[in-house]
Amino acid sequence: MDAATPPLDASALRRFDALVSDAARAVSGRFFAEHPAVYAARGERAREACREDLAFHLEFLRPVLVFGFAQPMVEYLRWLGGVLAARDVASEHLAVSLEWLAEFFLAGMETGEGKIVAAALRRVREEYLRGDDGEPAIYGLMPARAPEADPFEKALLDGDRRLAGSILDDWLDRGAGLVDAELHVIQPTLYRIGQRWQGNEVSVAQEHVATAISQSVMTQGLLRSLMPAGNGRRVALACVEGNDHAVGLQMVADAFQLSGWDVDFLGANVPTRALIPHLRRRPPDLVGLSTSFAQQLPKVREIVAGLADFEPLRPAVIVGGLAINQFSHLAGMLGVDGWAPDALSAVGVGTGLTPKRSR
Repeated sequence: MDAATPPLDASALRRFDALVSDAARAVSGRFFAEHPAVYAARGERAREACREDLAFHLEFLRPVLVFGFAQPMVEYLRWLGGVLAARDVASEHLAVSLEWLAEFFLAGMETGEGKIVAAALRRVREEYLRGDDGEPAIYGLMPARAPEADPFEKALLDGDRRLAGSILDDWLDRGAGLVDAELHVIQPTLYRIGQRWQGNEVSVAQEHVATAISQSVMTQGLLRSLMPAGNGRRVALACVEGNDHAVGLQMVADAFQLSGWDVDFLGANVPTRALIPHLRRRPPDLVGLSTSFAQQLPKVREIVAGLADFEPLRPAVIVGGLAINQFSHLAGMLGVDGWAPDALSAVGVGTGLTPKRSR
């Protein structure tokens, strides 16, 4: 636990949540009042975009207040600074916004609580301003790229579904497996396209087309793959509430299915209130949860708590996704049984946690 950013208790977190919208509105208004020339030319939409960005800052602040660990928010600000710089937008206001948010919460919350929130914001600001010449941690997590990744990337950015499919077909024709293709061709390609979007080299539309084609090609590869005999285990896989990024979890589902597991793939952004009843109706041996951003990690802890009274025994729970891959030590604070950085590892960890039994 980072002593400089002590956590808030549950009631204080609720009071913080209640002030988020007001904080974003107040600080965006302050920007427009103090820097009218910067924002006036962009119109009312600029004011709304500023409010949205500030609200997103506070989403990233929330896990700092829960876990006492500032680095996820610092990494987010570094990433955002790169996005802004690539679009010729000044990023110096990022640090200013953190100080103004600190002042808002000092004034708007009870003294002790306001000091904790302000201290967290100022700690993040200090770390962000300290800077780092290396790439953000996200780019150090890319799996090794196979040679096929380069033509596959071009096919995705050109919107060429046929060529992308033929690249995967050639891979499978040589006897290589779908899971290896997903790990060393599709996944690093999508990471790279995301990096190029950050650098303003590709558009949001191209990124969305690339994702859609990748999902289609993965389905094509699964249909071509030989299904093994069932091993008597069932896994339920879900992106936690707020996580809309399901491609990686689909890779995990493919890896489990091709290892003989029965797979319940629930997809993106599964509300906790819906997930727990589903797991009661159809109990799995293993639950796999995916998180993209650190603010989604408290949802994992909430789900684990909701599984505590399962009879005769709660299923094992593993977690993965970008948030936990970057900051794996946070897994120990979530109550899960394990974590995995990729699809192949998830099968290995899950197998080790679950008994083999026939259904």
